[in-house]
Amino acid sequence: MSIDTQLLEDTATELFEDAPCGYLTTGLDGTIVKVNRTFERWTGLGRDELVNRTRLQDLFTTGGKIYYETHYAPLLQMQGSVKEIALELVRADGSRLPALINSVLHRDEIGRPRAVRTTVFDATDRRRYEQELLRGRDREKNVALSLQRSLLDGALPSSSSFKIDVFYAPAGRELEVGGDWYDAFWLRDGKTIGLVVGDVVGRGLTAAMTMGHLRSAVRAFAAVELGPADVLEALDVYSRRYGVGDMTTVAYGELNAEHGSFRVACAGHPPPLIHTPGAAPRFVWDGRSPPINVYTQPHPRPDTEVTLDPGTTVLLYSDGVVEHRRRPADQGMEQLLHLVADREEQPLGVLVESISDALFDPDAGDDRCLLGVRVASEDD
Repeated sequence: MSIDTQLLEDTATELFEDAPCGYLTTGLDGTIVKVNRTFERWTGLGRDELVNRTRLQDLFTTGGKIYYETHYAPLLQMQGSVKEIALELVRADGSRLPALINSVLHRDEIGRPRAVRTTVFDATDRRRYEQELLRGRDREKNVALSLQRSLLDGALPSSSSFKIDVFYAPAGRELEVGGDWYDAFWLRDGKTIGLVVGDVVGRGLTAAMTMGHLRSAVRAFAAVELGPADVLEALDVYSRRYGVGDMTTVAYGELNAEHGSFRVACAGHPPPLIHTPGAAPRFVWDGRSPPINVYTQPHPRPDTEVTLDPGTTVLLYSDGVVEHRRRPADQGMEQLLHLVADREEQPLGVLVESISDALFDPDAGDDRCLLGVRVASEDD
């Protein structure tokens, strides 16, 4: 069975002229020497306006022209081809066509560059899809931020027997919302306050929702008069049952300023700092256990109690305060001890903020949270 030669020739011509992409051949300087009808339709420019009169780079936006000179043309000379370069073509009416451009350097028999063969694909749908993805990501981030702020904006407990203050700063505008949280609330006896700083694994809306679950759970467990160790054990059960909060770190303590007592338990979280007036600041290393839901079976968790003299400061903080890529946690914690000692006379609010600022690294990628309580002194 033979195929009409004329039909094959016609088909080949039509395939070139009306292909679903733009075809063009340019000289080494970018001057267009051959082009198909598809490219003419897309740009709104006729063949007589393009061939031997227009360079390919002249059809790009200003940014595209710069990219052509600094990246596209040098890469083409070095590699012999460039693939899927995302640029915009400026049509005859001034509108823009998002395009993906592929070019191959054509050489003669002895390897000398002679021309450039280029295909241009309409990327309008791809651009629209990418923009929708970005809008979706922005919407999710805004929801997560709103949720996080709503959970952290509650009023802190107030009493003549203590002062309380907090510093909180997200990692950065360009990053996703993190899972650090803090809380402070009155317990049932009306004399003791619950203090929490926690850090959920992950970022974004999922982390913010998990933070909300665990924050509410801590309050609920504390409300039925569970002590710090029992609260963390209950969080283990909660995490295992509902599938949230695995590997979360939490420091939960109960502070009674009138009695001068602070009972605390830490699940994988940095240790609380205690600063008694006239003494060196120190960390509370007792009452520690692994992060939430690490144990495969119910496992008792310890807590510990510290006596607080009048004027004593208690600090709970997230790992973002003391640790980042260029500073190990142990170095940051050592700095924290020195900073607290050097700022002994500062009011609590000033102390909390100045410490956070002193330890801050602008390139760090983690939230910073520092919750401070100072027991009233005998002079207050």
